[in-house]
Amino acid sequence: MKHLSTAAAALAILFSACTGSNQKSTDSEKEKNMFTGAKGEVKIMTLDPGHFHAALVQKSMYEQVDPLVNVYAPDGADVEDHLKRIEGYNTRAENPTSWVEKVYKGEDYLEKMLAEKPGNVMVTAGNNGKKTDYILKTVEAGINVLADKPMVITPEEFSKLEKAFQVAEENGVLLYDIMTERHEITTMLQRELSQLPEVFGTLVKGTEEEPAITKESVHHFFKYVSGNPLKRPAWFFDTNQQGEGIVDVNTHLVDLIQWEAFPEVILSKDDVEIVSARRWTTDLTPEMFKKVTYLDEYPEYLKKDVDGDILKVYSNGEINYKLKGIHAKASVIWNFQAPEGAADTHYSIMRGTKCNLEIVQGEKEGYKPKLYIESTNADVKEFAGSLNNAVTGLAETYPGIAVEKIGDNRWVMNIPEEYSVGHEAHFGQVTEKYLKYLVDGKLPEWEVPNMIVKYYTTTEGLKAALNNE
Repeated sequence: MKHLSTAAAALAILFSACTGSNQKSTDSEKEKNMFTGAKGEVKIMTLDPGHFHAALVQKSMYEQVDPLVNVYAPDGADVEDHLKRIEGYNTRAENPTSWVEKVYKGEDYLEKMLAEKPGNVMVTAGNNGKKTDYILKTVEAGINVLADKPMVITPEEFSKLEKAFQVAEENGVLLYDIMTERHEITTMLQRELSQLPEVFGTLVKGTEEEPAITKESVHHFFKYVSGNPLKRPAWFFDTNQQGEGIVDVNTHLVDLIQWEAFPEVILSKDDVEIVSARRWTTDLTPEMFKKVTYLDEYPEYLKKDVDGDILKVYSNGEINYKLKGIHAKASVIWNFQAPEGAADTHYSIMRGTKCNLEIVQGEKEGYKPKLYIESTNADVKEFAGSLNNAVTGLAETYPGIAVEKIGDNRWVMNIPEEYSVGHEAHFGQVTEKYLKYLVDGKLPEWEVPNMIVKYYTTTEGLKAALNNE
């Protein structure tokens, strides 16, 4: 008996030691992913920066972020253009940044980053055909990820993204995409007003012909970024690498529909019903292609999309769908170049039982977004009183805003210029929010499920568009 007791004791000690060792290992892993907000504790690794959005994350400095950024990329024009943009920020006359880029170039760039792990946050904005793999392998290695949209571009890869979110949760790291448009002031105020029953009533259900909420975005292949003509990589025009417009820019629009129509509500894939979808091309001449890529001819991988000498890019798409029974429409259009004085534009309408909230960014508005409020209430005087009271209340959060009557039942929101910081500044705003989430150790509880629903909607939309042809 004595021998059995001794043996049992020995086993207990051994079990305890093993358990303690495993617990220490788990605790150590968790400690590694904990942030306090201390200066320089966030160490960025930039992976394969093929899109200018990667540089825009670094247009500003952040107290919490170490100025040393490790870049891992294949050798070539993409990484060189990225480094030039960072150098431009470092050497600009006003508020220069002080980033130090430590660069590794080689075909094994991903493996090298995962083996060395000099940072704790990976930033990726580039070839979308590789991005889902980048994300999954990075979170599997226990590294936080801040990713440019889209995180996935095909229905076939969607399950891999779902797995990445699951692995991120298991490993205690945060996977987040850069949704800049939530920081655009007219969109913010449209959302605020839609949450006031005395002004908006409730969101109507809508129809396929007249959705309750519509978002349309017009983009341009040739434009200026940080004051310079934007050079795009040739692969940007290959939908196998960039993704079609219906799964790329539409990510923002589907995100805003969820964010405005069902704020902070946890959504599921079962809430989505694709009603219809379509896709179409933007046609580029060799001269247009050269102007934006600086290349004299189409690379081999684009020749599948060339008809005669015209490059046909499936950059345009539209999804009509229902979200929790509410009809919604998200459309993206790509033109080659904007009219003089114009830029990328956004249109949006939310239809309520008391008023419609409409964002327009056309020639009449000087191509700057304006928020209009149109009463559908028979008693316009009563509505005007409710609207003025509501805006007075909102002005406590957004000082200086006011409404101006411009028709019998129509108003425009006057917004101080200081709120219109521009698209490029929104990248810094998203990054600041992500840094806060790192300190919190979590995202808001609705963010992950709703990111999954968002990408389910865009990829199922693409599937429907392809099936309709």
